[in-house]
Amino acid sequence: MRGKVTIVGCPKLDPVDYSEKLTEILRENDIKSVTIVRMEVPCCGGLEMAAKKALQASGKFIPWQVVTISLDGKILDA
Repeated sequence: MRGKVTIVGCPKLDPVDYSEKLTEILRENDIKSVTIVRMEVPCCGGLEMAAKKALQASGKFIPWQVVTISLDGKILDA
């Protein structure tokens, strides 16, 4: 994530709706692209879903991708 602004969260540990916060960030800033980096564990799917919801709610067309990391740090899907 070198050279990029990084936001970190955990839907399992943080009792917040990430999609609302992310929607506001996307609406209020000139974001060129979004990369969602998540672990392969099921709870990280919540981050991916929140980001997708926020991208749709922002009303902007922004290129995005999902990168999945294994429990041992290997890139599984990019």
